[in-house]
Amino acid sequence: MGKVIEQIAHDRGHTIVAAFSSSNPITVSALVESGADVAIEFSRPELAPGHISVCRQANIPVVVGTTGWYEHLEGIKKQFEQSGALFTATNFSIGVHIAFFMNRLLAATMNAYPEYAAGITEIHHTHKLDAPSGTAITMAEGIIGTNQRFANWQLSDEEKQSFGGNIPIFAQRTDSVPGTHTISWNSNIDRISITHEAHNRTGFATGSVMAAEWIIGKQGVYSMSDMLNFETLVNTI
Repeated sequence: MGKVIEQIAHDRGHTIVAAFSSSNPITVSALVESGADVAIEFSRPELAPGHISVCRQANIPVVVGTTGWYEHLEGIKKQFEQSGALFTATNFSIGVHIAFFMNRLLAATMNAYPEYAAGITEIHHTHKLDAPSGTAITMAEGIIGTNQRFANWQLSDEEKQSFGGNIPIFAQRTDSVPGTHTISWNSNIDRISITHEAHNRTGFATGSVMAAEWIIGKQGVYSMSDMLNFETLVNTI
């Protein structure tokens, strides 16, 4: 991801002033001395909270694409209420966020049609560290937040649907799959599905660079919904 982000940033007219890794760890002093306007963090779940803290201490806005660390999110949000700027997303693809928006609309509609059962399937490359993916969890949360039949999600060992309670998420790991997510609503007579299939990592990188451009000069904690604001479209339909 780092190489793809670097290329997209260059294509959009930006300069990479520093790159940190296990062989060149990020520090507050190194980040300040780099003169960076914003940092983009894609690493590992166990490392992300520390990297976020370094960026906040350096007073550098940070865009975080790492997933699997969200048990720390509420505590980190409180820190950014005092100072700093954080942009976090389970997925930076613009197309995925269109799918998120459509997912919420469909889930809300299904309140009136209890004969449909819901389920989520996600497929990723074998190097993906977390399961289910953060994107799948966000999709489940979109259903939970708009459909009164569901209260939680549950990792499943097979593809299936539920009429209420927990939304089953089936996570598959296959070589060379950037990411595919499908939300399905099944009844006895038909099936309604929303699928987002990534062809490569360019969409994730482009979205993260757009987020980095957007967050400069802001204070607080933000997400893709703040930047894209698809909800304003509802009044135009």
